[in-house]
Amino acid sequence: MSLDDRVPPPTTGGERETLRAYLDYHRATLARKCEGLTDDDLRRHSMPPSTLTLLGLVRHLAEVERTWFRRVFEDNALPLVWSDRMDFQAAYDASASTRAEAFAMWDAETAHSRRVEAAAASLDTTGFQPRWGQRVSLRMAMVHVLLEYARHNGHADLLREGVDGVVGA
Repeated sequence: MSLDDRVPPPTTGGERETLRAYLDYHRATLARKCEGLTDDDLRRHSMPPSTLTLLGLVRHLAEVERTWFRRVFEDNALPLVWSDRMDFQAAYDASASTRAEAFAMWDAETAHSRRVEAAAASLDTTGFQPRWGQRVSLRMAMVHVLLEYARHNGHADLLREGVDGVVGA
């Protein structure tokens, strides 16, 4: 991996600034875990019986971004990228995917998420979460997505170690 160029989250500051910075830090961490790997490396399974791959995580987190920012705050009927049945597990199947495809979608969705967050008047802005059938605040959505990244970045640590032995941040 290259020199760590992630921007660390602030140790002081407002709630919104802190949430935004932690989300961006975890987004950068996922990208860092995939850095320098080939498509085949990114599609390598962790250990049987798991079929989890780094590329599958990138695809899944693109769906997470799409769902929690675009679907909740803009278009409740927006379909998922890799499933027409709202099957979030479908994104994990990256067997026919490439780095270019997965990262293009993930980059587009994270950019869109940043625009949705920046345009919201406050963290108390609400949108409708169709799967839950209720309104949720931007604050809740940001925390939920942050928790998704934190959990999956732990998976990414193990996956990367299994590919080439690289460990750490």
